[in-house]
Amino acid sequence: MKATWLIEELIRRGIGHFAGVPDSTLSQFCKCLEQKYAAIHEVPANEGAAVALAAGHYLAEQTISAVYMQNSGIGNAVNPICSLIHEKVYRIPVLFLVGWRGEPGIKDEPQHVFQGEVTIPLLNQLGIPCQVMGKETSQDDMMHILDEAWTALSQRKPYAIVVKKGSFEKESLEMKSSQWDIRFGTEVPYRMKREDAIGLFVSQLRPEDAVISTTGKISRELYEQLDQQKGSHSQAFLTVGSMGHASMIAYAFAKSRPDKTVYCLDGDGAALMHLGAMAFIGENHPKNFIHIVLNNRAHESVGGMATGAVHAKWKETAQSLGYFHAYSVKNAAELGLVLEECRELSGPVFVEVKVSLGAREDLGRPKESAQENGDQFMEYHKDH
Repeated sequence: MKATWLIEELIRRGIGHFAGVPDSTLSQFCKCLEQKYAAIHEVPANEGAAVALAAGHYLAEQTISAVYMQNSGIGNAVNPICSLIHEKVYRIPVLFLVGWRGEPGIKDEPQHVFQGEVTIPLLNQLGIPCQVMGKETSQDDMMHILDEAWTALSQRKPYAIVVKKGSFEKESLEMKSSQWDIRFGTEVPYRMKREDAIGLFVSQLRPEDAVISTTGKISRELYEQLDQQKGSHSQAFLTVGSMGHASMIAYAFAKSRPDKTVYCLDGDGAALMHLGAMAFIGENHPKNFIHIVLNNRAHESVGGMATGAVHAKWKETAQSLGYFHAYSVKNAAELGLVLEECRELSGPVFVEVKVSLGAREDLGRPKESAQENGDQFMEYHKDH
C-alpha cells in the first residue's frame, strides 16, 4: 500500500493533524508526511508529547489527530493515554499508527523482542481497540479497518492500526528545497562524518574509561570502532533500547565509580526525548561525567527525518542547565583538542559534535546478545 493513499484517505475522513516520533517500519509514511504534508505534521521530542499535541488540537479545533510511533514508544505514551485522553478523563479521540518491531516469529533486534510480544496485549489493556496492517492488506481491507476505526473515534475513543514491516510500498518522494529551507534555514550542512568522530573519540580512550552509548547507529559504530582500534568493545555499554535514557545510566555509573571518567555518547534526537535528564545531571554535577551529543539534526537510525528542534542551541542549553563546561565543535581538529582538554576538567562537561547524515551500507551489528554485552561491560570494569 502507498503511504500517500493512506494519508490522503485519513485527511478525507477528517484527520487534520499528524504528530509522532519517526520509526523505521513507518519510514515511508513518515517521509510522505514530511515532504508532502508538512503544514499539518509535527515531530515532538517523544511519543507522550505527540499524544498531548493531539489533545491540544482536539480542544482547539475539534478535529482528530493521527499519532504515529514505534511500538517501543507506547511506554512514553501510556501516561497521557491513561490520564489525559482516556474516556474516564477528557475523552479525546486519537488514531494511533504503531510500527510493530519484534513481531512474534520475525527475527529482530533484542530490544524489540519482548516489546513485540506485548504490543497487542498492551493496547488491549489500555482500552485501545486495534487491527493489524501488513503487506497483504489491500485498499479495500484498509477501508474496512478505517470504518471500524471511525466507529470508535466517533464515540470519542482511541483506535490503533498496528503496522507490520513492509506494509508500505517505496515511493519516489523528492524533498523540495523550500521544505529543506524551512527545517534547516540557510546553514551550511554539517560535514564531519559521525563514524569519523566516533573513531577519533575511541582513539583517545584510556583503558580505565567507561562509555555508555545511546541506541541506534551510534552504538553500532562505537562497537565496530572499539573492536578495530582496541581489540574489544567490553569497556562500552551499548544501550540498545530505552531511547533517551543513556545519560541517566551513565550518570548513575559515574556516581558509583568516581575513580573513572565516564562518557555518555548520545544523539540529538535521543537527548531531546528526555531533556530533563540534562537538568538533573547539571543539578547533581558529577565531576567525572562527560556528555557527548552527536548532532546531525535528525532521527537517522529510523529514516533520517529531521528532529523537531533542529535549531536547538546545545552548548547554551547545557550551560543553562548547570553543566560546568560546554563546547560545540564541527571538525576533527576542534574535536581532538576538546577531547584532550575536557578529561582534565571537573564535570559535568558537555560536548556537542556537529556531524553529517549518513552511515556505511555495510555497518554491522553487535554479534553478542544484549545480556552478554552487559555482562562483559561489568566484568571489564571490575578489573580496570
